Order: sequence, then structure tokens, then C-alpha cells
Amino acid sequence: MSQAWQAIPPARALILSLLSSGGTGPTALAALTRMGGLFGVDAATIRVAVGRLARDGLLEQVERGQYALGARGAAMGARVRGWRQAEARMKGWDGGWLLILVDHLGRADRVRLRARERALRLSGFAQSDAGFWARPDNLAAPLPQLIAEAVDLGLDAAAIAFASAAPLPDEEAKLRTLWSADNLATTYRFWVDAMDTSAARVARMPPDEAARETLLLGQAVIRAINLDPLLPDALVDAGLRRWMIDGMIAYDDIGRRAWAAFGTVEVRSDQG
Repeated sequence: MSQAWQAIPPARALILSLLSSGGTGPTALAALTRMGGLFGVDAATIRVAVGRLARDGLLEQVERGQYALGARGAAMGARVRGWRQAEARMKGWDGGWLLILVDHLGRADRVRLRARERALRLSGFAQSDAGFWARPDNLAAPLPQLIAEAVDLGLDAAAIAFASAAPLPDEEAKLRTLWSADNLATTYRFWVDAMDTSAARVARMPPDEAARETLLLGQAVIRAINLDPLLPDALVDAGLRRWMIDGMIAYDDIGRRAWAAFGTVEVRSDQG
């Protein structure tokens, strides 16, 4: 992890982050180019990226020079913004497992294989030595909804799923080792420390630097929350995970204040 969060994302991802963070209301192209400049992305690159995002349905032009998240972009943004309710997606774990079988789908189509495995990992599944994918059955949504969400992410509709599975003791012991509780705890602590350090630093920064840092770090932490497998207390230190999420809620407030201050500077500059 180190300081990789400081890397500037591609223009398309940056634009979607800026619009998702600010809500779904229209934003002027001129404002997007100014914000892009804050991250070292020139105006021409922003304009080209906006045009391509609009063609892909991720943005829509609501009026001349004004853009908002399109249907696809709004759906993605809603999923990203769901980080605050991440743990609300969980239920108590009774020891059962969700299992998904995909071996019958083949591995010859490498593009399809990558999309399938990415969807499963984004859904918190890990691949067992036996070849099937598994996760604790501790998510509140019913199995059909969970599978539909995974299909939206790229899982094949022909995958075979089982809920509340009870593997034999030896196999269950192996399933419990598919995730490293120590690595997850290290991740949670890393992001809490990064936010604490940044919060102290941002307080002394000029508005443009504070806005840039809070967006980059905030997006990285939100990504970590949304990619978390949401394991039950029996498999991970859930208190550390809650500490990270609570820390992000506080850091998000810092970021919103930083962007409000940056916007005020921008308005004064425009009016001057």
C-alpha cells in the first residue's frame, strides 16, 4: 500500500470520482477542467474524457456545457457511496457457507475468466483448493439478490450457487484460511494511520493541496472498504474494520470542508 494512494488516477476515473463525491447534480465542464488542473490533468484531456464518458453512458449532458452522472455512472456512484452502510449488509453468522461452482464454465475465454474471477472477489469470495469459490454465509441479502449483483459485476449467469452449505470439518478448516486475518488487520490499521496523519497535515495546507489530498486518500480508503470481504467476527477483527469505517466518516467531513474552502477560493478568483 505504502503511498500508492497519492498516484493521480486516469482522467476518466478522476472525473467520475469528482462527480460521485459531489452528488449527481449537473457540473459545468469549465468546473471539471479547473478541478482536473488541481490534479495536473490539462483541460484538453478532461474534455476528451468527458466526451468518451458521455458516449459510454456514464455521463449525460443535461444542457450545454453541463454534465451529470448518467444512468450507468449513477449506479456505479451509488455502489461506491454505499461504503457508509457496508457493515449493514451483514447478518449474524451461523457457520454456513456460500459456495459457487464455475469449473463447468471452462477457462478458455481469458477475458470472460478475468471478469468472472474479478466479480467473485469483489463479492467477497475466495477460491478453494477444491476449485469452488466460497465465503461465509453472513450477508443479509438473499442468495438470488447476491448472485444478481455478482452477475452485474461480471459473473456468468450459468454459475451454480449454494447457500447455507456445511462442508465437512476438514474442508471447513481449509475454508477458514482462505483469508488472512493478520493481513486484513494490517490493512485496517494502515488506513486509519494514513487518515490520522493526513488530517493533521491537511489542517496546515492551502485549500488546493488540502482538496487534492483528501480526495485521493478518501477514494483509496473507500475503495478498501468496498473491496473488503465483510467477514464475520469469528474470522477477522471486526472492531478494527469498524474503526477504519468510522475513521473514514470523520475524514470525509474533513474532505468536504477542504473542498468547500477550495470552491470559495475558486469563486473569488473567478470574480476577481
